Amino acid sequence: MQNTLTGSTPRPELRRMPPVATLTATAGLIVSLVVGVTVETSTLWGFAPIVLYGLLAALGMPILRATVVSVVSGLLILLPGARTALDMAGEAATDQVTVIGVVILLGGALAEILRATGAAATIVTAAMRFVGTSNTTAVAAGIMVTCLLLVGALGTLAGALAVAVPVLLPIAARAGLTRSATASAIFIGGCAGFAVAPFASGNIAIMGAADIGYLGYLLHGGGPLAVVSLVVGMLVVPWMQRRTRDLDDLYAPEELVATPTDDDAPTDRRARRAAVAFTVTLAAVLVATLTTAGIVLPIVALPLMAVATALGGGMSPRAFAASAVRGASALAWLFVLFFLLAVLFTAIARINPFSVVLGSYGTDIAHLSPFLLAMTVALIGWVGIPGASAAQVVLVDKVFGELAAAAGIGAGVWVVVLLFSSKADTYGPLPNVNMLGVMGLCRSANVRNILITGWAVLVPAVILYTALIWFGTM
Repeated sequence: MQNTLTGSTPRPELRRMPPVATLTATAGLIVSLVVGVTVETSTLWGFAPIVLYGLLAALGMPILRATVVSVVSGLLILLPGARTALDMAGEAATDQVTVIGVVILLGGALAEILRATGAAATIVTAAMRFVGTSNTTAVAAGIMVTCLLLVGALGTLAGALAVAVPVLLPIAARAGLTRSATASAIFIGGCAGFAVAPFASGNIAIMGAADIGYLGYLLHGGGPLAVVSLVVGMLVVPWMQRRTRDLDDLYAPEELVATPTDDDAPTDRRARRAAVAFTVTLAAVLVATLTTAGIVLPIVALPLMAVATALGGGMSPRAFAASAVRGASALAWLFVLFFLLAVLFTAIARINPFSVVLGSYGTDIAHLSPFLLAMTVALIGWVGIPGASAAQVVLVDKVFGELAAAAGIGAGVWVVVLLFSSKADTYGPLPNVNMLGVMGLCRSANVRNILITGWAVLVPAVILYTALIWFGTM
Protein backbone atom coordinates (compact mmCIF):
# COMPACT_ATOMS: atom_id res chain seq x y z
CA MET A 1 0.00 0.00 0.00
CA GLN A 2 1.20 3.48 -0.74
CA ASN A 3 2.15 5.43 2.34
CA THR A 4 -0.75 7.85 2.85
CA LEU A 5 1.46 10.33 4.67
CA THR A 6 4.61 10.47 2.59
CA GLY A 7 3.24 9.30 -0.76
CA SER A 8 6.11 6.82 -1.10
CA THR A 9 5.62 3.39 -2.58
CA PRO A 10 7.13 0.38 -0.80
CA ARG A 11 9.83 -1.64 -2.52
CA PRO A 12 8.59 -4.49 -4.76
CA GLU A 13 9.54 -7.15 -2.26
CA LEU A 14 7.37 -5.41 0.39
CA ARG A 15 4.41 -5.28 -2.00
CA ARG A 16 4.20 -9.00 -2.61
CA MET A 17 0.86 -10.30 -1.48
CA PRO A 18 0.75 -13.07 1.10
CA PRO A 19 -0.27 -16.39 -0.53
CA VAL A 20 -3.40 -16.54 1.62
CA ALA A 21 -4.54 -13.19 0.18
CA THR A 22 -4.08 -14.46 -3.38
CA LEU A 23 -5.94 -17.68 -2.59
CA THR A 24 -8.76 -15.73 -0.91
CA ALA A 25 -9.08 -13.43 -3.93
CA THR A 26 -9.16 -16.35 -6.35
CA ALA A 27 -11.72 -18.27 -4.30
CA GLY A 28 -13.85 -15.15 -3.92
CA LEU A 29 -13.93 -14.53 -7.66
CA ILE A 30 -14.84 -18.14 -8.39
CA VAL A 31 -17.70 -18.03 -5.88
CA SER A 32 -18.88 -14.71 -7.35
CA LEU A 33 -19.00 -16.21 -10.84
CA VAL A 34 -20.98 -19.22 -9.64
CA VAL A 35 -23.42 -16.93 -7.81
CA GLY A 36 -23.78 -14.70 -10.86
CA VAL A 37 -24.69 -17.66 -13.07
CA THR A 38 -27.04 -19.39 -10.63
CA VAL A 39 -28.66 -16.75 -8.39
CA GLU A 40 -31.13 -14.04 -9.32
CA THR A 41 -30.99 -10.51 -7.88
CA SER A 42 -31.91 -9.23 -5.33
CA THR A 43 -29.77 -11.42 -3.10
CA LEU A 44 -27.78 -11.30 0.10
CA TRP A 45 -24.82 -12.41 -2.01
CA GLY A 46 -24.57 -8.75 -2.94
CA PHE A 47 -22.66 -8.25 0.31
CA ALA A 48 -19.99 -10.75 -0.84
CA PRO A 49 -17.78 -8.12 -2.60
CA ILE A 50 -17.77 -6.02 0.58
CA VAL A 51 -16.84 -9.00 2.74
CA LEU A 52 -14.15 -9.97 0.23
CA TYR A 53 -12.79 -6.43 0.29
CA GLY A 54 -12.49 -6.45 4.08
CA LEU A 55 -10.83 -9.86 4.12
CA LEU A 56 -8.27 -8.96 1.45
CA ALA A 57 -7.35 -5.68 3.13
CA ALA A 58 -7.02 -7.43 6.51
CA LEU A 59 -4.82 -10.10 4.91
CA GLY A 60 -2.36 -7.49 3.64
CA MET A 61 -3.40 -6.94 0.03
CA PRO A 62 -2.83 -3.30 -1.04
CA ILE A 63 -6.08 -1.37 -0.86
CA LEU A 64 -6.15 -0.47 -4.56
CA ARG A 65 -5.66 -4.09 -5.60
CA ALA A 66 -8.24 -5.29 -3.09
CA THR A 67 -10.69 -2.76 -4.52
CA VAL A 68 -10.10 -4.03 -8.07
CA VAL A 69 -10.77 -7.61 -6.96
CA SER A 70 -13.94 -6.52 -5.16
CA VAL A 71 -15.19 -4.64 -8.22
CA VAL A 72 -14.63 -7.72 -10.38
CA SER A 73 -16.47 -9.79 -7.77
CA GLY A 74 -19.47 -7.45 -7.90
CA LEU A 75 -19.52 -7.48 -11.69
CA LEU A 76 -19.33 -11.28 -11.78
CA ILE A 77 -22.34 -11.52 -9.45
CA LEU A 78 -24.28 -8.95 -11.48
CA LEU A 79 -23.08 -10.09 -14.93
CA PRO A 80 -24.26 -6.89 -16.64
CA GLY A 81 -24.62 -6.61 -20.39
CA ALA A 82 -22.56 -4.14 -22.41
CA ARG A 83 -25.24 -1.43 -22.28
CA THR A 84 -25.75 -1.85 -18.54
CA ALA A 85 -22.00 -1.77 -17.94
CA LEU A 86 -21.73 1.55 -19.82
CA ASP A 87 -24.62 2.97 -17.81
CA MET A 88 -22.90 1.89 -14.59
CA ALA A 89 -19.64 3.53 -15.66
CA GLY A 90 -21.51 6.77 -16.33
CA GLU A 91 -23.24 6.63 -12.95
CA ALA A 92 -19.93 5.96 -11.21
CA ALA A 93 -18.21 8.87 -12.98
CA THR A 94 -20.75 11.34 -11.56
CA ASP A 95 -21.20 9.63 -8.19
CA GLN A 96 -20.34 11.58 -5.03
CA VAL A 97 -17.69 8.97 -4.23
CA THR A 98 -15.81 9.84 -7.43
CA VAL A 99 -16.23 13.54 -6.69
CA ILE A 100 -14.39 12.95 -3.40
CA GLY A 101 -11.53 11.60 -5.51
CA VAL A 102 -11.55 14.83 -7.52
CA VAL A 103 -11.36 16.83 -4.27
CA ILE A 104 -8.30 14.79 -3.27
CA LEU A 105 -6.58 15.69 -6.56
CA LEU A 106 -7.37 19.38 -6.09
CA GLY A 107 -6.05 19.29 -2.53
CA GLY A 108 -2.81 17.73 -3.69
CA ALA A 109 -2.41 20.45 -6.32
CA LEU A 110 -2.98 23.21 -3.75
CA ALA A 111 -0.48 21.68 -1.33
CA GLU A 112 2.22 21.61 -4.01
CA ILE A 113 1.57 25.24 -5.00
CA LEU A 114 1.82 26.31 -1.36
CA ARG A 115 5.13 24.49 -1.13
CA ALA A 116 6.50 25.85 -4.41
CA THR A 117 5.61 29.48 -3.64
CA GLY A 118 7.05 29.26 -0.14
CA ALA A 119 3.69 30.22 1.37
CA ALA A 120 3.53 27.10 3.54
CA ALA A 121 6.95 27.68 5.07
CA THR A 122 6.07 31.33 5.69
CA ILE A 123 2.85 30.37 7.48
CA VAL A 124 4.69 27.85 9.64
CA THR A 125 7.41 30.35 10.57
CA ALA A 126 4.86 33.07 11.39
CA ALA A 127 2.81 30.72 13.55
CA MET A 128 5.88 29.61 15.52
CA ARG A 129 7.02 33.21 15.98
CA PHE A 130 3.58 34.12 17.32
CA VAL A 131 3.49 31.24 19.80
CA GLY A 132 7.06 31.80 20.93
CA THR A 133 10.18 29.71 21.30
CA SER A 134 11.21 30.59 24.86
CA ASN A 135 11.12 27.02 26.21
CA THR A 136 10.42 23.46 25.16
CA THR A 137 6.80 23.55 26.36
CA ALA A 138 6.05 26.66 24.28
CA VAL A 139 7.77 25.17 21.24
CA ALA A 140 5.87 21.89 21.59
CA ALA A 141 2.57 23.77 21.87
CA GLY A 142 3.51 25.89 18.87
CA ILE A 143 4.37 22.83 16.80
CA MET A 144 1.02 21.21 17.61
CA VAL A 145 -0.98 24.34 16.83
CA THR A 146 1.00 25.03 13.65
CA CYS A 147 0.45 21.51 12.34
CA LEU A 148 -3.24 21.73 13.26
CA LEU A 149 -3.65 24.99 11.35
CA LEU A 150 -1.77 23.90 8.24
CA VAL A 151 -3.33 20.45 8.00
CA GLY A 152 -6.74 21.93 8.76
CA ALA A 153 -6.33 24.52 6.00
CA LEU A 154 -5.06 22.12 3.35
CA GLY A 155 -7.18 19.10 4.26
CA THR A 156 -4.27 16.75 3.63
CA LEU A 157 -2.04 15.23 6.27
CA ALA A 158 0.57 14.25 3.70
CA GLY A 159 1.02 17.54 1.90
CA ALA A 160 0.82 19.75 4.97
CA LEU A 161 3.34 17.87 7.10
CA ALA A 162 5.71 17.39 4.18
CA VAL A 163 6.09 21.17 3.88
CA ALA A 164 5.84 21.99 7.60
CA VAL A 165 8.31 19.53 9.10
CA PRO A 166 11.48 20.81 7.35
CA VAL A 167 10.77 24.23 8.85
CA LEU A 168 9.76 22.92 12.28
CA LEU A 169 12.71 20.58 12.89
CA PRO A 170 15.37 23.31 13.24
CA ILE A 171 13.09 25.17 15.69
CA ALA A 172 12.57 21.99 17.71
CA ALA A 173 16.28 21.24 17.66
CA ARG A 174 17.27 24.70 18.87
CA ALA A 175 14.75 24.45 21.72
CA GLY A 176 16.22 21.12 22.80
CA LEU A 177 13.17 18.98 21.96
CA THR A 178 14.02 15.33 21.46
CA ARG A 179 13.16 13.43 18.30
CA SER A 180 10.45 11.45 20.06
CA ALA A 181 8.85 14.54 21.63
CA THR A 182 8.93 16.35 18.29
CA ALA A 183 7.33 13.38 16.52
CA SER A 184 4.64 13.22 19.23
CA ALA A 185 3.83 16.93 18.87
CA ILE A 186 3.68 16.78 15.07
CA PHE A 187 1.59 13.59 15.08
CA ILE A 188 -0.94 14.94 17.59
CA GLY A 189 -1.20 18.38 15.99
CA GLY A 190 -1.46 17.01 12.46
CA CYS A 191 -4.13 14.46 13.37
CA ALA A 192 -6.10 17.13 15.28
CA GLY A 193 -6.00 19.35 12.20
CA PHE A 194 -7.11 16.46 10.02
CA ALA A 195 -10.13 15.93 12.30
CA VAL A 196 -11.42 19.48 11.75
CA ALA A 197 -10.27 20.10 8.15
CA PRO A 198 -13.30 21.21 6.10
CA PHE A 199 -11.78 19.95 2.84
CA ALA A 200 -10.35 16.63 4.06
CA SER A 201 -11.84 13.88 1.91
CA GLY A 202 -12.83 11.73 4.89
CA ASN A 203 -14.60 14.64 6.58
CA ILE A 204 -16.42 15.53 3.37
CA ALA A 205 -17.52 11.91 3.10
CA ILE A 206 -18.83 11.98 6.69
CA MET A 207 -20.78 15.21 6.10
CA GLY A 208 -22.27 13.77 2.93
CA ALA A 209 -23.18 10.45 4.52
CA ALA A 210 -24.79 12.08 7.56
CA ASP A 211 -26.31 14.89 5.45
CA ILE A 212 -24.97 17.47 7.88
CA GLY A 213 -23.12 20.77 7.47
CA TYR A 214 -19.62 21.64 8.60
CA LEU A 215 -20.72 23.29 11.85
CA GLY A 216 -22.75 20.19 12.75
CA TYR A 217 -19.76 18.00 11.91
CA LEU A 218 -17.51 20.08 14.15
CA LEU A 219 -19.99 20.05 17.01
CA HIS A 220 -20.70 16.32 16.97
CA GLY A 221 -17.39 14.82 15.89
CA GLY A 222 -14.33 16.70 14.66
CA GLY A 223 -14.26 19.40 17.32
CA PRO A 224 -14.27 17.08 20.35
CA LEU A 225 -11.52 14.92 18.82
CA ALA A 226 -9.31 17.95 18.16
CA VAL A 227 -9.83 19.28 21.69
CA VAL A 228 -9.04 15.90 23.26
CA SER A 229 -5.93 15.62 21.09
CA LEU A 230 -4.55 19.02 22.10
CA VAL A 231 -5.31 18.54 25.80
CA VAL A 232 -3.62 15.13 25.77
CA GLY A 233 -0.74 16.58 23.75
CA MET A 234 -0.02 19.23 26.37
CA LEU A 235 0.44 16.40 28.87
CA VAL A 236 2.06 13.70 26.74
CA VAL A 237 4.65 15.76 24.84
CA PRO A 238 6.31 17.27 27.96
CA TRP A 239 6.26 13.80 29.54
CA MET A 240 7.83 12.37 26.39
CA GLN A 241 10.48 15.10 26.52
CA ARG A 242 11.38 14.22 30.12
CA ARG A 243 11.38 10.52 29.25
CA THR A 244 13.80 10.82 26.31
CA ARG A 245 16.01 13.87 26.93
CA ASP A 246 18.77 11.79 28.58
CA LEU A 247 18.57 8.91 26.07
CA ASP A 248 20.70 10.32 23.24
CA ASP A 249 17.54 11.32 21.36
CA LEU A 250 18.49 14.93 20.57
CA TYR A 251 19.01 16.27 17.06
CA ALA A 252 22.54 16.59 15.73
CA PRO A 253 24.07 20.08 15.19
CA GLU A 254 23.81 19.79 11.40
CA GLU A 255 20.03 19.44 11.78
CA LEU A 256 19.82 22.99 13.17
CA VAL A 257 19.72 24.30 9.60
CA ALA A 258 16.39 24.37 7.77
CA THR A 259 16.06 22.01 4.84
CA PRO A 260 15.58 23.92 1.59
CA THR A 261 12.59 22.90 -0.51
CA ASP A 262 13.94 24.02 -3.88
CA ASP A 263 17.24 25.10 -5.39
CA ASP A 264 15.47 28.22 -6.71
CA ALA A 265 13.37 28.88 -3.61
CA PRO A 266 11.05 31.91 -3.85
CA THR A 267 12.09 35.18 -2.29
CA ASP A 268 10.80 36.05 1.17
CA ARG A 269 8.70 38.89 -0.25
CA ARG A 270 6.95 36.67 -2.79
CA ALA A 271 6.45 33.95 -0.23
CA ARG A 272 4.85 36.42 2.17
CA ARG A 273 2.54 37.73 -0.55
CA ALA A 274 1.55 34.18 -1.46
CA ALA A 275 0.89 33.39 2.20
CA VAL A 276 -1.27 36.51 2.63
CA ALA A 277 -3.23 35.70 -0.55
CA PHE A 278 -3.83 32.14 0.60
CA THR A 279 -4.86 33.20 4.12
CA VAL A 280 -7.31 35.86 2.92
CA THR A 281 -8.88 33.49 0.38
CA LEU A 282 -9.07 30.72 2.96
CA ALA A 283 -10.84 33.03 5.43
CA ALA A 284 -13.44 33.91 2.79
CA VAL A 285 -13.91 30.25 1.92
CA LEU A 286 -14.33 29.29 5.58
CA VAL A 287 -17.11 31.86 5.95
CA ALA A 288 -18.84 30.26 2.96
CA THR A 289 -18.23 26.82 4.48
CA LEU A 290 -20.14 27.79 7.63
CA THR A 291 -23.21 28.69 5.60
CA THR A 292 -22.99 26.23 2.69
CA ALA A 293 -23.15 22.45 2.86
CA GLY A 294 -22.27 19.99 0.15
CA ILE A 295 -19.35 18.75 -1.87
CA VAL A 296 -19.55 21.44 -4.57
CA LEU A 297 -17.85 24.08 -2.38
CA PRO A 298 -14.46 22.29 -2.14
CA ILE A 299 -14.41 21.80 -5.92
CA VAL A 300 -14.71 25.58 -6.34
CA ALA A 301 -12.73 26.66 -3.28
CA LEU A 302 -9.57 24.59 -3.71
CA PRO A 303 -8.76 25.84 -7.26
CA LEU A 304 -9.63 29.38 -6.15
CA MET A 305 -7.15 29.20 -3.27
CA ALA A 306 -4.52 27.69 -5.57
CA VAL A 307 -4.90 30.48 -8.14
CA ALA A 308 -4.88 33.20 -5.47
CA THR A 309 -1.73 31.76 -3.88
CA ALA A 310 0.04 31.49 -7.24
CA LEU A 311 -0.87 35.07 -8.18
CA GLY A 312 0.28 36.36 -4.80
CA GLY A 313 3.57 34.53 -5.16
CA GLY A 314 4.17 35.75 -8.72
CA MET A 315 4.10 32.23 -10.13
CA SER A 316 4.08 31.99 -13.92
CA PRO A 317 1.24 30.12 -15.65
CA ARG A 318 3.65 27.40 -16.73
CA ALA A 319 5.05 26.95 -13.22
CA PHE A 320 1.51 26.97 -11.82
CA ALA A 321 0.40 24.24 -14.21
CA ALA A 322 3.52 22.16 -13.56
CA SER A 323 3.12 22.42 -9.77
CA ALA A 324 -0.60 21.63 -9.91
CA VAL A 325 -0.03 18.56 -12.08
CA ARG A 326 2.86 17.40 -9.89
CA GLY A 327 0.79 17.71 -6.71
CA ALA A 328 -2.31 16.08 -8.17
CA SER A 329 -0.46 13.24 -9.89
CA ALA A 330 1.06 12.12 -6.58
CA LEU A 331 -2.49 11.34 -5.42
CA ALA A 332 -3.84 9.99 -8.71
CA TRP A 333 -4.00 6.48 -7.26
CA LEU A 334 -6.54 7.70 -4.72
CA PHE A 335 -8.75 9.11 -7.48
CA VAL A 336 -8.65 5.73 -9.21
CA LEU A 337 -9.50 4.07 -5.89
CA PHE A 338 -12.60 6.22 -5.41
CA PHE A 339 -13.80 5.74 -8.98
CA LEU A 340 -13.50 1.98 -8.53
CA LEU A 341 -15.41 2.21 -5.25
CA ALA A 342 -18.15 4.11 -7.08
CA VAL A 343 -18.34 1.30 -9.65
CA LEU A 344 -18.47 -1.26 -6.82
CA PHE A 345 -21.28 0.50 -4.99
CA THR A 346 -23.20 0.98 -8.24
CA ALA A 347 -23.00 -2.76 -8.86
CA ILE A 348 -24.07 -3.57 -5.30
CA ALA A 349 -26.99 -1.13 -5.57
CA ARG A 350 -28.20 -3.04 -8.65
CA ILE A 351 -27.81 -6.39 -6.88
CA ASN A 352 -29.76 -4.74 -4.03
CA PRO A 353 -29.04 -6.91 -0.98
CA PHE A 354 -30.28 -4.13 1.31
CA SER A 355 -33.89 -4.65 0.30
CA VAL A 356 -33.61 -8.31 1.30
CA VAL A 357 -32.26 -7.38 4.74
CA LEU A 358 -34.83 -4.69 5.36
CA GLY A 359 -37.65 -6.82 3.98
CA SER A 360 -36.75 -9.80 6.14
CA TYR A 361 -35.39 -8.14 9.27
CA GLY A 362 -36.60 -4.52 9.09
CA THR A 363 -38.98 -4.88 12.01
CA ASP A 364 -36.35 -6.54 14.17
CA ILE A 365 -33.75 -3.93 13.25
CA ALA A 366 -36.12 -1.14 14.21
CA HIS A 367 -36.33 -2.64 17.69
CA LEU A 368 -32.55 -3.03 18.12
CA SER A 369 -30.82 -0.91 20.70
CA PRO A 370 -29.49 2.08 18.72
CA PHE A 371 -26.52 2.30 21.10
CA LEU A 372 -25.45 -1.31 20.57
CA LEU A 373 -25.90 -1.08 16.79
CA ALA A 374 -23.95 2.19 16.62
CA MET A 375 -21.09 0.82 18.73
CA THR A 376 -20.99 -2.40 16.70
CA VAL A 377 -20.73 -0.49 13.42
CA ALA A 378 -18.04 1.81 14.86
CA LEU A 379 -15.98 -1.16 16.06
CA ILE A 380 -16.37 -2.99 12.73
CA GLY A 381 -15.08 0.07 10.91
CA TRP A 382 -12.23 0.52 13.39
CA VAL A 383 -10.82 -3.00 13.44
CA GLY A 384 -12.38 -4.68 10.41
CA ILE A 385 -12.11 -2.28 7.47
CA PRO A 386 -8.56 -0.99 7.01
CA GLY A 387 -7.76 1.53 4.32
CA ALA A 388 -7.97 5.21 3.42
CA SER A 389 -10.27 7.05 5.84
CA ALA A 390 -12.65 8.43 3.19
CA ALA A 391 -12.98 4.98 1.63
CA GLN A 392 -13.78 3.54 5.06
CA VAL A 393 -16.48 6.17 5.59
CA VAL A 394 -18.09 5.44 2.24
CA LEU A 395 -17.92 1.70 2.78
CA VAL A 396 -19.38 1.79 6.31
CA ASP A 397 -22.17 4.14 5.26
CA LYS A 398 -23.10 2.09 2.19
CA VAL A 399 -23.24 -1.13 4.17
CA PHE A 400 -24.81 0.09 7.42
CA GLY A 401 -26.42 3.45 6.63
CA GLU A 402 -29.90 2.15 5.86
CA LEU A 403 -29.79 -0.21 8.83
CA ALA A 404 -28.80 2.67 11.11
CA ALA A 405 -31.64 4.81 9.80
CA ALA A 406 -34.10 1.94 10.38
CA ALA A 407 -32.86 1.64 13.97
CA GLY A 408 -33.45 5.35 14.57
CA ILE A 409 -29.82 6.53 14.71
CA GLY A 410 -29.76 10.27 14.05
CA ALA A 411 -27.35 12.34 11.95
CA GLY A 412 -25.32 13.58 14.94
CA VAL A 413 -24.67 10.08 16.25
CA TRP A 414 -23.93 8.82 12.74
CA VAL A 415 -21.20 11.48 12.44
CA VAL A 416 -19.61 10.12 15.62
CA VAL A 417 -19.89 6.52 14.39
CA LEU A 418 -18.29 7.30 11.03
CA LEU A 419 -15.53 9.39 12.60
CA PHE A 420 -14.85 6.65 15.16
CA SER A 421 -14.78 3.89 12.55
CA SER A 422 -12.56 5.76 10.09
CA LYS A 423 -10.08 7.65 12.28
CA ALA A 424 -9.63 5.58 15.45
CA ASP A 425 -7.10 3.27 13.78
CA THR A 426 -4.88 6.32 13.14
CA TYR A 427 -4.11 6.31 16.87
CA GLY A 428 -3.79 2.56 17.38
CA PRO A 429 -3.78 -0.04 18.68
CA LEU A 430 -1.17 -1.05 16.06
CA PRO A 431 1.51 1.00 14.26
CA ASN A 432 0.29 2.43 10.96
CA VAL A 433 1.70 4.32 7.98
CA ASN A 434 0.74 7.71 9.42
CA MET A 435 2.71 7.04 12.61
CA LEU A 436 5.69 5.68 10.70
CA GLY A 437 5.52 8.53 8.19
CA VAL A 438 5.74 11.13 10.96
CA MET A 439 8.65 9.24 12.49
CA GLY A 440 10.44 9.29 9.14
CA LEU A 441 9.89 13.01 8.65
CA CYS A 442 11.12 13.69 12.20
CA ARG A 443 14.09 11.28 11.87
CA SER A 444 12.89 9.34 14.90
CA ALA A 445 13.33 5.58 15.23
CA ASN A 446 11.42 4.79 18.43
CA VAL A 447 8.14 3.10 17.42
CA ARG A 448 7.16 2.47 21.04
CA ASN A 449 7.10 6.19 21.82
CA ILE A 450 4.86 7.07 18.88
CA LEU A 451 2.58 4.17 19.85
CA ILE A 452 2.36 5.52 23.41
CA THR A 453 1.41 8.89 21.94
CA GLY A 454 -1.32 7.33 19.81
CA TRP A 455 -2.73 5.28 22.70
CA ALA A 456 -2.73 8.34 24.96
CA VAL A 457 -5.13 10.04 22.52
CA LEU A 458 -7.04 6.88 21.61
CA VAL A 459 -8.17 5.92 25.12
CA PRO A 460 -9.85 9.23 26.07
CA ALA A 461 -11.22 9.60 22.52
CA VAL A 462 -12.89 6.16 22.72
CA ILE A 463 -14.36 7.03 26.13
CA LEU A 464 -15.60 10.39 24.84
CA TYR A 465 -17.20 9.00 21.69
CA THR A 466 -18.78 6.10 23.55
CA ALA A 467 -20.37 8.64 25.89
CA LEU A 468 -21.53 10.77 22.94
CA ILE A 469 -23.10 7.74 21.26
CA TRP A 470 -24.72 6.70 24.54
CA PHE A 471 -26.31 10.07 25.24
CA GLY A 472 -27.18 10.54 21.54
CA THR A 473 -29.13 7.28 21.38
CA MET A 474 -30.89 7.42 24.74
